[in-house]
This record gives sequence, structure tokens and C-alpha cells, in this order.
Amino acid sequence: MQNLNPEVPEDVFAEVLRQINHFVRTRVVPRELEIMSTDAIPSDLRKQAADMGLFGYAIPQEWGGLGLDLVQDVEVAMELGYTSLSLRSMFGTNNGIAGQVLVGFGTDEQKAHWLPRIASGEVVASFALTEDGAGSNPAGLRTTAKAEGDGWIIDGSKRFITNATEAGLFVVFARTDPKPAAGNGIAVFLVPADLPGLEVGTKDAKMGQEGSRTADVSFDQVRVGPEALVGGSGDVGYRAAMTSLARGRIHIAALSVGQAQRALDESVAYAASATQGGVAIGDFQLVQAMIADQQTGVMAGRALAREAARAWVDGTDRRIAPSAAKLFCTEMVGKVADLAVQIHGGTGYMREVPVERIYRDVRLLRLYEGTSEIQRLIIGGGLVRAEKKKAL
Repeated sequence: MQNLNPEVPEDVFAEVLRQINHFVRTRVVPRELEIMSTDAIPSDLRKQAADMGLFGYAIPQEWGGLGLDLVQDVEVAMELGYTSLSLRSMFGTNNGIAGQVLVGFGTDEQKAHWLPRIASGEVVASFALTEDGAGSNPAGLRTTAKAEGDGWIIDGSKRFITNATEAGLFVVFARTDPKPAAGNGIAVFLVPADLPGLEVGTKDAKMGQEGSRTADVSFDQVRVGPEALVGGSGDVGYRAAMTSLARGRIHIAALSVGQAQRALDESVAYAASATQGGVAIGDFQLVQAMIADQQTGVMAGRALAREAARAWVDGTDRRIAPSAAKLFCTEMVGKVADLAVQIHGGTGYMREVPVERIYRDVRLLRLYEGTSEIQRLIIGGGLVRAEKKKAL
């Protein structure tokens, strides 16, 4: 694979990837049941992740991160996806949708103040966009930011905010103008978690992804200064949201490939060892057919995620490819997980079997950072609009 990132040479990245692989397989996988039963990531695993630089692997080196680009991020995500998705979620917002808003749109002062602390894991950053009526489409958000003096007053509420209960910083999207003459009237603000008027709700009870914590966040007359406005401009917000989400979609696609690979490996191992009538079930052709479908999906997803990442990094496609990758890979991992349960039979329905957890965990991947339906609209609408422009 061609190295597109001069900041992290191929040999250095290969060692980073080897260490992550070792950490996942030898430290995290053996403790998946503990993570699931306690609904928490053990503190020693969090410390190891921080010591390895995982809270800032996608943050540029000048701000204390490892400086991996999205092509390398995809390879990391496929390794992290091999185990409990809550591990990746612990530092995913720092590297992804929250951290990348600062990397791509923050002022130098904002970057210098926040990014080193985000990269070290000292600060957990949360991406506060989703609301009732404004999830995959940020244009519908109702949280407001009203100018007062040289600062702003933020009012509103957010839902399903990942890492909200641990966050030290919220990257908050708010409407500054209900009827803008141009643009969307949406800005983004850096809101420290300890400000008066900011309240984090109780941890959500979810179907899966135990150990990953989401909660509601409310803002009641939360006052922030001018330094809180990302990029120093009220016009940045909507573009920052769309750019960060599009990049994150490729990461989620790669994460899906990692989970699909794990489900496939569990399926093959079970098929080779479990017997029916004295015969390994993997010798049955219908079981082999299911494994073949799993393998094909994993290979196709891996190729698509890598291609989308290259298109993002070289700038040739930052809209259609991210949505295509997320759509295919998140739908694919759902099918692979379903087949994994089927191959395991009744055993696959038992709570402490890995494929049962995977089956529940991957369902969320088709929902956050843009549902499958939104991805279809982006892909289909984008292609039609591009064709219409050719005719003009």
C-alpha cells in the first residue's frame, strides 16, 4: 500500500499497528466478558490505551498525537474492531468526530489549548450534535446560541451523546440564526463540561455495546466566551459537522470490517470443532455456504473501506465514497453477524458467546453517524446532481 502520510513512515506505522494488534488480541479479547458484565472498560485497559497514544492516534503530531492519516486510521479501526466496540468508543470521539472538528476548523489558539490534552486522554471530547428531530440531518437542530456581549448563551438539549458522562469538553452544534439570509445559521462551540447550566443525564441503557456510555446533555443559559466559537466564525458549524461526519463514516466502515472478521473467525473455529452426528458441522455444505458469504463480505468491505480512505486523503471523493463505504460495510457486518449466530445454532444465542455480543453490538453501526437510509440519499442524490451539472 502506498504511504500517503509523510508524517508517519510505513515502517513506523507497521510497528504501531503491530502493537495495537497485540494489545487487542492479548489484553482486551480475554476481558470481553468482564467489559460486558460490568458495562465498563477496566481502568488498567484505559491507562494502557492512553500510554499507547490511542486517545490521539489521529491527532497531528504537532499537537501531541501520533499523526495517522485516514488511510492508516482505517487499518487501526479494523484492528480495534476485532474486540468489544466499547474499547474503540472510549477514545473514538477524541480521534474522530469531536477531535477532527478542532483539527480541521479550530483556530491555532483553540488547537493549542485543547488538542494536546485530547491526544493524551487527559480530556475526553464529546460530539454534541444529535437532538430529538435532528440526528442524521443536522439542519433540523433546535439548540440555540444567542450573542450576548462578546460571548454567547447556549440553550437546548442533546441526545445519545457518546462519552458524555466522562467528557471534559463538548463540541456543541447550535443555531445562531433561525432564518439566515445565507448558509444554515449553525455554529459550533467548545463548551467545557464544568460550566454552570450544563447538565449530563444518567447513562443510557442500550441494547449492546456495554462499556460505551451515552447520555443526554442539556444546556440552560450556558455562557461561553468568544474563544468558544470554533474557527472564530459563525459560518463554520454546518460544514464542520458534515466534514467530520463524512470522515467518521469511513472509520465506522473499517470498524465494521474488524467486527465482521471476528464473527467470521468465530464461525470458522466453531464449524471446525462442533459436531453433529459425529461429523464436524463445517463439513456440511450449507454451513460452508454461510462461511463463504461471510468471507466474501469481509473481503469486499475491507477493499471498499481502504479505497474510500485513499479517496478521502487524496481529495478525489469526500462525499459519495464515505457514504458508500459506511452503507455497505455496516449492512455487511449485520449479515455476517447474523450468519455467525446461525452457524453456532442455539449456542450462538447464549449471552456469554462472542457472536451473541457481536450480533447486538453491530446493530448500532447502521444508525449512528448517518443511518443507512441517509447514506442512500447522499449517494443517489449526489450522483444525480453531478449528472445534471454535466448537462448545464
